[in-house]
Amino acid sequence: MQGSLIRERKIVNWLDQIQSETAALFLLGDIFDFWFEYNHVVPKGFTRFLGKLASFRDQGIPVIFFTGNHDMWMFDFFPTELNIPVYRKPQPLLINEKHFLIGHGDGLGKGDRSYKLLKAIFANPFCQWAFRWLHPNLGMAVAHRWSRNSRINSKDEGIIKPEDDRLLSYCKQLENQQHYDYYIFGHNHQPTEIGISENSRYINLGDWLNHFTYATFDGSHLGLKKFQQ
Repeated sequence: MQGSLIRERKIVNWLDQIQSETAALFLLGDIFDFWFEYNHVVPKGFTRFLGKLASFRDQGIPVIFFTGNHDMWMFDFFPTELNIPVYRKPQPLLINEKHFLIGHGDGLGKGDRSYKLLKAIFANPFCQWAFRWLHPNLGMAVAHRWSRNSRINSKDEGIIKPEDDRLLSYCKQLENQQHYDYYIFGHNHQPTEIGISENSRYINLGDWLNHFTYATFDGSHLGLKKFQQ
């Protein structure tokens, strides 16, 4: 819990520093270790972070949230309470004549059938309805245990080589069908910038557990940066 509070303060500090020069803020999932909305209950914590997002919206700065595999159980809290749209699939965007494809990235590309099956179960309305019948104390305990094991397994996988990066393969295949200047994803938790073609790049944002990396677009160029404070 103490580590989570330190990370939250660091993220809020970063948001404080970028707020005055931000035209739009995109959050690409796995922002929360676990998030599930009951009809009248949401996970406790994240007060400073949620308040900061509300400050962005009150200032008129668009905030766009993409669900990840750790926080896919978002429903209407963000849109209703914070006026922040929530997307579950990658979205194409045109910004300053540049074509973007932006999303979390889980389940894209070939392979990883076990995860895709698990995601289908988690996204099933009946399964979500059944989970709601668990008392929040029990439901959150089960979910956090699963999330912790997921992080451990992910850490054990080590650095993903380009030839093993499913997201990179997905981007290359898609680029043969439709051009995007930038493919921006998360999920792998590994900061990455790789050229797909002469005028197309794949960017993975990394994470805020170990790398504290993010990407900025200045209207013509996009690149990764690291928050040092």
